[in-house]
Amino acid sequence: MRITNNMLINNMTYNLNQTLQRLEKLQYESSVGKKFRVPSDDPIGASKSLKFNTDISKVEQYLRNAKDAKAWLLETESVLNEINTVLHRANVLTVQAANGPNEEDLPKIRDEIVELREHLIQLANSTYAGRTLFTGFKTDEKLLNDDGTYNVDIKNAEVFVYNVGVAEKVPVNTLGNKVFGSGAGNYTDEVGEGDKAYLIQVFDDLALALDPNNPDSHNVIQESLTKIKDSMNQILSVTSELGARTNRLELTESKLEDQLLTLQELLSFNEDVSLPDALMRLAIEENVYRASLGVSARIIQPSLMDFLR
Repeated sequence: MRITNNMLINNMTYNLNQTLQRLEKLQYESSVGKKFRVPSDDPIGASKSLKFNTDISKVEQYLRNAKDAKAWLLETESVLNEINTVLHRANVLTVQAANGPNEEDLPKIRDEIVELREHLIQLANSTYAGRTLFTGFKTDEKLLNDDGTYNVDIKNAEVFVYNVGVAEKVPVNTLGNKVFGSGAGNYTDEVGEGDKAYLIQVFDDLALALDPNNPDSHNVIQESLTKIKDSMNQILSVTSELGARTNRLELTESKLEDQLLTLQELLSFNEDVSLPDALMRLAIEENVYRASLGVSARIIQPSLMDFLR
């Protein structure tokens, strides 16, 4: 087989192009820090990266849900603590009224009880991020009207649920009937629109009993004292339940953060290059390219025109 200069030059050009391609790839890796930029560079690696990125997106969403759910529960707990403070103050005032204060003090106690009642209605309509806390999934409606009646129908199944895992869901609502009651102090019955909240009724009855002209005031005040203490126990029970859910969410949040960190490390191992290694391979390839240019200069032989000059 006869080897011509043209064949040598074509092979030289092909080899130089191959070296330049490797050099360009190493320059990309060194500047960007990634092993591949298109799937054809590493189909298996690209497929793994796609899977890791999908898993990371899911875990990040679960983590956002867990944080939002925990913030919702903490806000609800804060409101319940304030309700408990209101009940504690009402209990103190009721004890004072039951111990037979001066008649001129009863209107002052009554006025404060009325103000505490109004504050309870405001707390019942508390919101988190524009969503009502105690109305189940009807988060765009308030719980109580100004007269203390329920503004919405509430059923035990009406809860707002957050997905915080593949098969893990957490209810974040505390239904209003568990806090404000219905009927004769039942905290589990379903309540309908227009039903009077039990806790508000207790305050209404107490305000009427504080009228000095009410002949049955002493008995009603004593009954109100018992009802307020029972309501305080109910609030503490609901607060304890919220605390258990919050603790569970904190564990879930910690687990999700660990999963996210692991996935990010796997993704980095799959597609990120070691910069020192990439720079070393780049320097070696640059030396190869320079050597190739030197060899190529020897391959190109003088032509006939060089002799004719």
